Amino acid sequence: MKKSVKILWYAFGAGVAVFLLLLLLINLRLIGHMPSMEDLENPRTSLASEVIAEDGTLMGKYLSVDRSNVDYKDISKNVINALLATEDRNFYDHSGIDAKATAAVPFYLLIGKKRGSSTITQQLALNLQQDSEGKTRSRNAFVRGFQKLTEWVISIKLERNLTKKEIITLYLNTVPFGDNVYGIENGSRTFFSKDPARLSIEEAATLVGMLKGSTQYNPRRNPQMARDRRNTVINNMVDEGYITAAEGEAAKSRPIVLRYNKIDHNKGLAPYFREVLRAELKTWCKEHKKADGTEYNLYRDGLKIYTTINPRMQLYAEEAVAKHLKDLQKAFQQQANIKTGKIWKDPLALKDLPVFVRESDRYRQMKEDEATDKEIETAFNTPTKMQVFAWKSFTEPDLNVTDTVMTPLDSIKYSRAILQTGFMAMDPESGEVKAWVGGPDFRYFKNDHVSKTLRQVGSTFKPFLYCFALMNGFNPNTMLPNEPITIGNWTLTTNSEGSVGGSISMAGALAKSLNLVSAYLIKQFGAKAFANFANTKIGFQSNKIEPYPSIALGTSTLSLFDMLRAYTMFPARGVITTPIYVTRIEDRNGNILETNVPEKKEVISEIDAYTMVKMMEGVTTTGGTGARLRFRYNIPGEVAGKTGTTNSNTDGWFIGYTPQLLAGAWVGCDNNYLRFNSTALGQGANTGLPIWALFMQKVYADKTLGIDPNSKFPIPANMQNDLYFNYDSNVQPGAEAEDYGNGAASDYETIDLRDYGEPTEPAKETPKDQPKDQPKDNKDKEKKKDEPVPGNNAKAVMPAKPKNN
Repeated sequence: MKKSVKILWYAFGAGVAVFLLLLLLINLRLIGHMPSMEDLENPRTSLASEVIAEDGTLMGKYLSVDRSNVDYKDISKNVINALLATEDRNFYDHSGIDAKATAAVPFYLLIGKKRGSSTITQQLALNLQQDSEGKTRSRNAFVRGFQKLTEWVISIKLERNLTKKEIITLYLNTVPFGDNVYGIENGSRTFFSKDPARLSIEEAATLVGMLKGSTQYNPRRNPQMARDRRNTVINNMVDEGYITAAEGEAAKSRPIVLRYNKIDHNKGLAPYFREVLRAELKTWCKEHKKADGTEYNLYRDGLKIYTTINPRMQLYAEEAVAKHLKDLQKAFQQQANIKTGKIWKDPLALKDLPVFVRESDRYRQMKEDEATDKEIETAFNTPTKMQVFAWKSFTEPDLNVTDTVMTPLDSIKYSRAILQTGFMAMDPESGEVKAWVGGPDFRYFKNDHVSKTLRQVGSTFKPFLYCFALMNGFNPNTMLPNEPITIGNWTLTTNSEGSVGGSISMAGALAKSLNLVSAYLIKQFGAKAFANFANTKIGFQSNKIEPYPSIALGTSTLSLFDMLRAYTMFPARGVITTPIYVTRIEDRNGNILETNVPEKKEVISEIDAYTMVKMMEGVTTTGGTGARLRFRYNIPGEVAGKTGTTNSNTDGWFIGYTPQLLAGAWVGCDNNYLRFNSTALGQGANTGLPIWALFMQKVYADKTLGIDPNSKFPIPANMQNDLYFNYDSNVQPGAEAEDYGNGAASDYETIDLRDYGEPTEPAKETPKDQPKDQPKDNKDKEKKKDEPVPGNNAKAVMPAKPKNN
């Protein structure tokens, strides 16, 4: 044998040896990345975590790639046939590598043609590497060659450990379809809005055709190229005998009809809720470990988060918010100071405007592009074509946008003057949150106003003060003075609507929201004792209640979420139930990782809770601040609640409840100087209450929800007498107007606590100027009027502290 031939054989042998050695080292996981047998048998492809509503509806996803898994039986045969005919005709005959196709590659390269040789199993091997390591097909010939070797080894292992059905299913669950959509289920739902089991021949061919180039053959971007590629796939199906020639011609004659519906975190059900939940889940993932000790990844681990959100209630809530704000915004924009832009000459506005500019995306981008301050100023004052949010429809959110020309600076002013809102509905007994709307439109306004924003609560805080009065010997018919009152160096001369003088029952004062009476009560008990009750018994979580007398008028800043939590004590018979919105979290395999139950705490007696319910029903009756709930919106049945309006109509509130449902609404602008000039428009009865009413109209009309307008608040078993309320008074007419001014907590910060009712000596059990028959509980049904409870030294008696607190 010639020396040259011998050298050639040695070189060939060495090459084969190196090749086999590389395969061995890869298989032994000594070089490269070779998944373990466990990983191959249970592939951990990147899966989006899903947020699921109460009834199983998919609300949205948290994803790095949009993928969901589907079983073989749930995939249309048209998809399987199209895939095999186009990507791997010998799929059932090879063991992971198609030797004949691989051997033919060099010959095709020699004649200048490109021919793919990768089997479905090899493509799956590459997909699994991309998922586990984020690797993509390398353009470097040497690196790509090494990748190919790894794919071969993985392919053989897959074929040995998985059935052909399992391989083809796993492949279809990992392939990309463009637009960051992965897997046949998401591809089918995104492009055709249907389950993969229902895909027609032409729809299946369109999706399979995209596998050659998910961007090039994307029917949304390149419809003609996508159609040509689809027809090629259909021809392949005919050639392989999966369909007849007639079926193929019929399928090719039909156009591609897209029903594109990609899940977008800006859209979908309850986007504000999902964004709040996202932040909490990211923390949860850091605090919980998988079996291998690593943290859960919200975007890749395929968690299933089961929530309490009721899809129908959520839609009704979003519609109620949009319907009311659409009309309210028109009135707001017609105000002279808003319409002319005069409001932006306000000192606070002048101070804030530069901050708003610096926070804008345009400013940040120009700074990154190294624009000068002068260039930025010029750009922000140059009229520009843009799209801005504008109310056009309360049923089609996508229509709420308008094309306009304005300066970027004016667009900032415009967006700041859009009314914001927060609305939440929950079951007061179970604590389950049923609906959550954090603002007018999540696409344009990201701030959540349910749990993330603190606002002055106004008169919605008064029920807690009146409840405290019940706990300390007062009853609904206790007559209280509606007179000017001095606390320390502050004097309150009239109610917010101007009335003063006379006396009124405690029930009547709450219904009419009289500030003078609330100030009188806080003076009797002392702000320190009442604040202690609010902080230790009710336990507000979003803020501490400071011991200033102004808290009687609602100057504390709290979240809507926190207020609703506190209000559960009334319909839930004295028990505060912390709202819950996640019932359980599962991993991708259905294993339960966490379950949640509501925290409950008894804070007042069942009798006091029921008494407060009946008193707060007076708010919705004739003469009450929320009476329009009945005469304008025709809300039937037993409904209790409280309106609230803060100083200068800055915040409008309404929190109301039935025996089965508790809900609350807040309306205002993010900046306090942007507010209604008219109390008729800006009061809580006109801003928050209509959202609540429109929501309840829909809820009552939907019988499938089981919310009965004829349901009754349960009377405590140990209650000996029915309640009788005396709403009569000799207060000046007009007292039924909404409370719309409460001052600020800072107005009272310099007052000595001893000056406004914090007793310096023990109170007598029965003061001389209190009648002996002064009612002390609910047994005094016959009593119609009482003398005012005496002055500044009335001692507030705190209830006994439970041992477990």
